[in-house]
Formats: sequence, C-alpha cells, structure tokens
Amino acid sequence: CKTSGTHAIPEGWIIVAAGNPPEYNKSVREFDVVTLDRIKMIHVEPDYQVWKEYAEQVQIHPAIRSYLDIKPGNFCRIETTVDGKRFATPRGWEDLSRFLEVYEKLGKTADRDVISQYIQYPQIAKDFANYLELYQKYQKDYQVDEILHGVIREAACRKLEKAPFDERLSVISLLTAKLNDGFLALSMMEDRLERLQKLLGGVKPGNYDEQEYPSALERLEGILAGVQAEWKYKKEAGLLDRKEAHLTFDTVETLDALVKELRSEHITETDAVWEKVSQAFADKNDHAFDFMEAAFGQSQEMVVFITSLNMGFYSVRFLGEYECERYYRYNQTLLFDGQEKEILEKIEKQ
Repeated sequence: CKTSGTHAIPEGWIIVAAGNPPEYNKSVREFDVVTLDRIKMIHVEPDYQVWKEYAEQVQIHPAIRSYLDIKPGNFCRIETTVDGKRFATPRGWEDLSRFLEVYEKLGKTADRDVISQYIQYPQIAKDFANYLELYQKYQKDYQVDEILHGVIREAACRKLEKAPFDERLSVISLLTAKLNDGFLALSMMEDRLERLQKLLGGVKPGNYDEQEYPSALERLEGILAGVQAEWKYKKEAGLLDRKEAHLTFDTVETLDALVKELRSEHITETDAVWEKVSQAFADKNDHAFDFMEAAFGQSQEMVVFITSLNMGFYSVRFLGEYECERYYRYNQTLLFDGQEKEILEKIEKQ
C-alpha cells in the first residue's frame, strides 16, 4: 500500500537501501518473508570493468589502474583462513590511491608495510608493492613527461621494443594516465569557464563603459578584483561549502592566470587564450602518438593505447570536442581491422 508503518510514501518516491550480506557483517539480520514479500532484492557483485569507469572519473592512481588491468582478479578478493580474514576491496584500492597521491607530494615512497594497511591481503599487497616499484622505475627510465613535450629518445624506443609485455603495458598506462591528467585539467577548465562565461562576456566591446575601462584587459582586472573580494567575504562568513569554495577558488585562479597571460603577451582578445590552452593539450596528444608510432607502429600495443583512450571518461570528452587526426585514423584502421579479422575467423570455422 506504499506505506512504511503508518507513514505514506509520497507519490513518485522509492525507498532504496544498501547493505552487506551476513557473511561480511555479523551485525546484519536476514529478512523475514513478510519483508521480502514487499521489496525487490538485488544482489550486487564486484565487477572491475564497471568500477574502472568510475576509477577513470575520480582519477584513481594510474599505478593501481594499470596493475588491476593486468591482474583484475585482485580487484576484490575476500577470504577467511585459519589465520583470519584477508581481503582486497574496491574501497581499499581507492583509499590507497588517495594515500599514494599524498605520499608522492611529500616525495615519499610507499612500501609493502604501508600498502598492507589498505590492501589487507598479504599476497596482493606484496605483489602490488613490487609492481609499484617497477612502475616508478619505468616512469624514470622512459621519461614520460619528456615524451609528451615532444622529446622522444631512440634508446627508450629500442628498450621498450625488447621489453616484456607487462612492462609495455605499464608504459602505455603511464602515457594514458599523463594524458588523462591533461584531459581532466582541461575538463575542469571548461567547468570553470562555464561559470566564467558571464564574467568574460563583460570584456567584449559594448558590454562595458570604455571611459571607465580603456581596455578589455583593464575591465578583466576589475572583474578579477570583484570576484576576489566576493570570495573573501563568503569564505570569512562561512557561506561556502567545500565544493563551492573549491570551484570559486579555481575561478579566481583562472581569471588571475588569464590576466597575467594577456598582460605578458599584450593580448586583448580573451578568445586567443582559450585557443592556446586547447592547442597545448592537443600537442601533448600528438606527442604521445609520436612515441607510440616510434616504439610499436601498428601493433597490439597501439590497439591497447587506442582502447584506453576510448574507455577514458575525460579522454572521450576531449576527443569528442577536439580533433586528433591520428587518433581517428588508428581508431578506424586498428580496431576495425581487428573486428574484420575476428569475423573472418568465425566464417572459416563455420
């Protein structure tokens, strides 16, 4: 009757609850038949491919993502042994990711003992600790940051050509992770610019008093001063929640960066700044293809690279808005040829 006890549930509302099964939580009770008869019970199983989409969006540490790509069976494992419980869970991987981010900022390296505090499955903790050490070594050996700035060393290409497949996958993961950092930064820039759109519209000719502000740049500086004052007031008055405070701070930073760049390059048209930002990320994307072509050509590793771009939340968003000729070319030839080969093999079997 759409009631909970004597309380009627409002029209169009559904009550949803989540909980753990008894084998994972001693404090839970089994539902009786009367309750079960009134609810829909959905059993949820851990699925790495589903979680991976989420991991892309929230920027789970790339070492964790690449490790689980290679060993998806270690994504969620819960066992009870004579020595007690041992487990690796999605929550544990995410908490470890945030910890690794902080450790890297402090210039520290996470060892097995630290990792085991989050991944409480000794064998998996040890395995990931070994992988993380190699992952960090590959980052230094192949100088991924240099690659994305167009510096491609022949020695690195030769080394990678002879490397084991796991090492190749790790380097590809490093490349895509760095690209996704750029795509995320650009996405955040777009979100800020959506908020800034009305503000920036105030610097267009005819939208401001040219006697009060002789140039669009001076008008922009006036807007920046106003936003800074408003942000300071709301912060001191406690009127900003965490998300709003972060977005407002980013807005101030973006405006400040625009002002500095415009002034240093004597640019008055704000559209030119956005063009330069988008072009900078497009260049990094092209440099990544330069390296992949030099190291692998049209190989299975290039297929892995293209597939990673196709699955990345922020890379898909970027590639949907900005052209990358080589991405479209490889996406069409490599992935289509793979489908064609698979179809032909099925035909031959029949």
